[in-house]
Amino acid sequence: MTAAARVWLFDLDNTLHDASPHIFPHIHRSMREYIERLLGVDAAEAARIRERYWTRYGTTLAGLMRHHGVDPHHFLAETHRFEDLPRMVVFDRALGTMLARLPGRKFVFSNAPTRYATAVLDIMGMRHRFDGVWTIERLRFEQKPSLAGFRRLLSRERLRPAQCVMVEDSAANLKSARRLGMKTVLIAREPRVPAWVDLRLQSVLDLPRHLGKL
Repeated sequence: MTAAARVWLFDLDNTLHDASPHIFPHIHRSMREYIERLLGVDAAEAARIRERYWTRYGTTLAGLMRHHGVDPHHFLAETHRFEDLPRMVVFDRALGTMLARLPGRKFVFSNAPTRYATAVLDIMGMRHRFDGVWTIERLRFEQKPSLAGFRRLLSRERLRPAQCVMVEDSAANLKSARRLGMKTVLIAREPRVPAWVDLRLQSVLDLPRHLGKL
């Protein structure tokens, strides 16, 4: 395969930017409070429910939809409110240079809602670097690691799995990508690498220097 024929599928949070310092704590707190209100439980029980659904289904929302009939649009709107999102987005400005150097088409493939994902990309000045942005609404709430979400993206963009490289901080999501026949890149500091991961990098910025390994 020529370099230009390769297609890159990038996760957003903790792949293209660092959501851990500010954004994830805010979202996790908002989700916990939503569950408290919804189910009438205390903070500790709501936190356990949030974590259990995330571990089992890939997102807290999936569990709430499945077991409690939650309206996904309401949930996403309530849990992704930010008073000052630009201050919360942590990223390296070298990301733009890296993406420009990377041959092939590029898509964002995220379980995040559209309004949030596009806002983050605009804050970073990166939206124009991508050929498309696939978010949980476009996936019809068949979020990663569900194979249905992957297949919807592939079908709509007319892509073959063998063309694609999934770049992601979640090993579970990469397992689905590999099952479909994609190459996989794990962004993580931990040295342990699952068998379905082709390449582990500490930073997405290192990607162009390791293309020969893919």
